[in-house]
Amino acid sequence: MTSLQMPLAREFGWDLKPTSSSAFEIHKRNNGQFCVVLNHSLLRGVRAEMVHWWFLNFPNLRVRLRDIPAYEDKVVPGYHLWHPIDHLSATLTGDLGPGQTARTGCSIHIQEAMQYDVYGWKYPVDTQLKVFYVGDDGWAMGKVLPFVGPITMLRVHNKDVFEGSEHLGVHYHYEVVIGAGGSGLVSKLINKKISDTAGPDFFDAWQRHNVIEVGTFENFLPVLYAQKENLRNLEYAKDMNPMADIKSSQNAYNNDLFNQRLEGYRQADRASSYQQFDTASFI
Repeated sequence: MTSLQMPLAREFGWDLKPTSSSAFEIHKRNNGQFCVVLNHSLLRGVRAEMVHWWFLNFPNLRVRLRDIPAYEDKVVPGYHLWHPIDHLSATLTGDLGPGQTARTGCSIHIQEAMQYDVYGWKYPVDTQLKVFYVGDDGWAMGKVLPFVGPITMLRVHNKDVFEGSEHLGVHYHYEVVIGAGGSGLVSKLINKKISDTAGPDFFDAWQRHNVIEVGTFENFLPVLYAQKENLRNLEYAKDMNPMADIKSSQNAYNNDLFNQRLEGYRQADRASSYQQFDTASFI
């Protein structure tokens, strides 16, 4: 059980993307470690510079909701726009950048639940992670144990996609490696303990959580980014949504990359080395 209290769901009227718009698979290694690859559909109307700005700032943002039922004219964390159902809070601490923004080496405390509307607090996240990469091509956060190495690492990749001179959107690619990388008894025991709370069932729920989370960018991120020079007075109303009349029926972008990365994890000697979580993006 948890003492966390989830706020009321936000009824933005958004067309939330379904899991069918993504490519997703979990590879379980012989030592009990899990490697997760998730490829999203293109983020339409969004640019990579917006995603970078979001990762620098999102735990600090506060947004006035003008016409959202039960939230009329109330100020909420920007984190609540990123997922209208599952998100509770996100807080930055440690060595922060200018304006208390995120940068490599800081920490982030995240509180949320996977598919809260379906499972309640069955799959909670209430954890502090270290930020290992903040760049214009993505973000990485996780946990590293002394003498063991990474035991949780989440790496986001994002890149603008063009067809000729036309900007089609942002390719958003996500990889997670969870569990110790060694083959000895200690690593296997760590991985068994982790899988009890963050195994395949958890990540099946996480897929829907993340597809909704990333897809919502289309509805609100361009709106907030346009107000970036006035962060103290951010606001959102339904008529600001650039996707209001556009349905989200899409397919995962770049299946070749998805298959290549999944096969790479199957063949890799060490998953954390193959992931390259703290280096520039490979997409």
